[in-house]
Amino acid sequence: MALAATLDEGRLSVFILLGLAAMVTVGVSLLMGYAGQVSLGQAAFYAVGGYTAGLMSVHGLPPVLGLAAAPLVAALFAVVIGIPLLRLRGHHLAFATLATQLILLSLAGELEFLGGSIGLQGIPRFGAGPLELGGDRGYAFLTWAAVAVVVLVARNVIESRAGRGLRALATSEIAAESAGVAVGRAKLAVFALSAAFAGLAGGIYAFYVGYIAPGSFPVLLSIEYVVMAVVGGLGTIWGALAGATAIVLLVQLLNNIGTMEGMPSYAPSVLSYAVYSILLIAAVLFLPGGLVPAVRDRLAARGTKAA
Repeated sequence: MALAATLDEGRLSVFILLGLAAMVTVGVSLLMGYAGQVSLGQAAFYAVGGYTAGLMSVHGLPPVLGLAAAPLVAALFAVVIGIPLLRLRGHHLAFATLATQLILLSLAGELEFLGGSIGLQGIPRFGAGPLELGGDRGYAFLTWAAVAVVVLVARNVIESRAGRGLRALATSEIAAESAGVAVGRAKLAVFALSAAFAGLAGGIYAFYVGYIAPGSFPVLLSIEYVVMAVVGGLGTIWGALAGATAIVLLVQLLNNIGTMEGMPSYAPSVLSYAVYSILLIAAVLFLPGGLVPAVRDRLAARGTKAA
């Protein structure tokens, strides 16, 4: 929050996008780290939140109401599709979530009330009553206030009785079930919670950019969230934040390189795919637990030696 007050205007947009990515990645980290479910379609819930907030606002409803509805509708959508999808495991579930995103984007491109392939335009700025966020600094405060809420909710869930069941589920599904954990219900709850986080981020994104279209939520975005969660450390809130920070800054660097004079128009996306692949492989090979657990273990080892 302090950075939102001190960063110059030119860097605030990156700071806002970082906060939005962090919200989604916290959900992905919970889903993959605790429930052991791989989602390659998390950007679908980001899109649901964005379209919900945008659609309600362009039809005259208060932006506050649109932003409040964004995570709720995304979570409800996750429950509806999660009941059949979560019967799948491993790569079958990953491909099913990926297919869900592709189907959703195809529908959004065909439905006129969602703006079709042109997209939903004229989304008003976010505001409450006479107050309206006019610049990036206001959106930076809004975004990072939402990040704080997401972190607080995730932390409370992990520390709760349900969270203890999730930790048992992360260790062994069979052992958790034999210990009385309602495995199916727990998976569905984490799936819906991660979708709600993504929906909230999508709602803020819609108000921030004022325009959304199916092209705003590419498949690459879902892969990006998975890479962020894996690189930072699955099942850790701080790992999600660290992974999101590292990848967003790297993406900005790749965009700068890819848009340099003489580079082809497809260079930014090609560079992104290549770097994501390299990072994912490197993380699995050399940092299987992720950045934050690796740093934490190294500090603990130093403390033990010093003692």
